[in-house]
Amino acid sequence: MTEVGIDAIEIRTGKLRLDLPGTFAPAQGEDPGKYTKGLGLNASSFPDSYEDIVTMGANAAHRLMEREGLEPEDVGRIDVATESSFDNSKPVSTYIAGCLEQVYEGKFSHANKGERKFACVAGTQSIDDAYNWIRAGRNRGRSALVIATDTALYARDDPGEATQGAGAVAMLISEDPDLVSLSTEQGYGSADETDFLKPNQQFPAVDGKRSVQVYLARMREALQDFESVADRTHSDDFAYIPFHTPFPGMVRKAALFGYRHMIRDTSIEDDLAEEIGRQPREEAFEDEEEYEDALREYMDGLKETDAYREWYDRIVEPTLTISREVGNWYTGSVHLARASALRTAVEEGRDLTGERLLVGSYGSGAQAEIHAETVQDDWREKIEGMAASLDEQLAGRYDLSYEEYERVHDVHNHAIELDGDIEELTVPDEEFVFEGWGRMGERKYRFVE
Repeated sequence: MTEVGIDAIEIRTGKLRLDLPGTFAPAQGEDPGKYTKGLGLNASSFPDSYEDIVTMGANAAHRLMEREGLEPEDVGRIDVATESSFDNSKPVSTYIAGCLEQVYEGKFSHANKGERKFACVAGTQSIDDAYNWIRAGRNRGRSALVIATDTALYARDDPGEATQGAGAVAMLISEDPDLVSLSTEQGYGSADETDFLKPNQQFPAVDGKRSVQVYLARMREALQDFESVADRTHSDDFAYIPFHTPFPGMVRKAALFGYRHMIRDTSIEDDLAEEIGRQPREEAFEDEEEYEDALREYMDGLKETDAYREWYDRIVEPTLTISREVGNWYTGSVHLARASALRTAVEEGRDLTGERLLVGSYGSGAQAEIHAETVQDDWREKIEGMAASLDEQLAGRYDLSYEEYERVHDVHNHAIELDGDIEELTVPDEEFVFEGWGRMGERKYRFVE
């Protein structure tokens, strides 16, 4: 059977940077450690006044196509996943295709275009759609372009404000991929939840405590469902485990639950029994509250063991290095985690060919999806190009003062009409930019040479 998966990846970050411990924390009267240690974040990326989900998505796609030597006729499908769409009818994919047609001679008139919505899991769902399209033989030898693009902004003074971010991840889904192939097996955990939503509003309504609980519950269900159609997972099976990362602190919780599940009834649990005892078994308790108390005590002990800490530092921590510097990208976050892990492997000179990743995606509302990926022969070349581009972008971001941050936030707040000209803090160069509205309220874009 022909392998299908991710052939190439490109990342586009917002061009502005907010220093969380150095700029945001003092303005909020908060301890910087609340952000760096609690949330696990150092900085957030923001879009300049001429950037939005279309420009970031189009710029990521353009760079990917240039790096891969692609023309429009090579792409048979363009899917955009976003939580930040500004039109209830016209999909963002048509805007992005229109941008790309400004710089290529060919057109995307033959390409199927769409927009996916299921909170942050929509990026992975778009990859699934492309995978199925290729497997069904409908692609006619063409690849699919999947773009996850978001401005993950919160209302001012919202508890989630520090986790904000903006950027896009473009991925090429192809037969015989050079980066990773996708497993046929998938696992799902889904339920009707109200943990995070945007009922006809730009900024989210969030039940933070509930959101963490739902995230962990759906991830557990998805892992169990994955194991029902694949092999039982073990903590030593995977080179890395990228999770959806709204902020690294939440991944710490998910990783601990995952590790506990994967070592159950293994020699690792046996070895740890002398130190912290064996895992509580629910059937051994008559009272659910007593079981939950015993489980919490076990988990508290587990996270302090050398075995867990070594595993976490090796398998999970490398997936968080990009997110620490850019914040939450909603639909792109789990794909940043994958890229972060593979970039770390390049930096460490590690050969991942043939090794596997276990990818845990999540979207509020709520659904988790887990699947495995196998690293392909030419992964290093693909990641080196992506990493060089990303490192240049991160180093070149404009550092915001708090007053500038307030202004930029207002620029991207749909409910605020600003007086006078909107100040640009950076100079566009070889990129797509937003340039205003058309006669029907549509957004207009141009490529700046």
